[in-house]
Amino acid sequence: MDILSLKTPNYLPLFFIMFFILYLIAYFILFRTWTWKLRPEASSCIISLAHGTPAVFLASYAIVSDPTRNFDSLNTSFQNLVLEYSIAYFLMDLLHYLVFYPRDILFIGHHLCTLFVFMTCRYMVYHGAYAILVLLILAELTSLCQNVWTLASARKLDVKFAAKVYDLLSPPFYALYSVVRGFMGPYFVYRMVVFYLSGVANNVIPKWVWISWISVVVMAISVSILWISNLWIELYSERMIKVEKKIR
Repeated sequence: MDILSLKTPNYLPLFFIMFFILYLIAYFILFRTWTWKLRPEASSCIISLAHGTPAVFLASYAIVSDPTRNFDSLNTSFQNLVLEYSIAYFLMDLLHYLVFYPRDILFIGHHLCTLFVFMTCRYMVYHGAYAILVLLILAELTSLCQNVWTLASARKLDVKFAAKVYDLLSPPFYALYSVVRGFMGPYFVYRMVVFYLSGVANNVIPKWVWISWISVVVMAISVSILWISNLWIELYSERMIKVEKKIR
């Protein structure tokens, strides 16, 4: 079947406008009483919440509803829609970083690389959405916990409830994040590498494309593991300090 005949409406502009409006609502209304320093990060958390958990359910349905799903299968219309939903979010969050944190090269680079993967899958090769959406699910499984944790962390010094939420949520969030990024993610990437190295997908997904995908994902997972490792160390140090204070 001709790929051109499978073209579906592009909802990317609509999704981007939705995230943009949500960001403005969060920044100027929802967090209007927060300091100017905290409002951008909090607004970013809100659009992340609007993307993360819904993306998990949407991507899961997009995968399950495709009976021919495989690492090189043709994208379905719904899979393309989910990709557009995520592309819109990352474009909006990239704009957020460029405006408020232009020196945060790590996150800007992360978003650019992620956009490269999503956009080549959606608009260039038209195949491989199954693999990309599984990775999206793994990446966003911890989104709800992470964003609540981030918001609590931002106010833990001046709001007692936020401090309690932060302390209560940290261990389970770190544990879930560690399992997903430290074990489930690497295992799925291993399966991708084995499949693509076989050469089966080379006629629909050029070698340089899937190598780029793998490289981006490996870098993202590596940074994630380093990040969560540092958080575990900080948590351990904080708990040890509390124990020492009690003993004294």
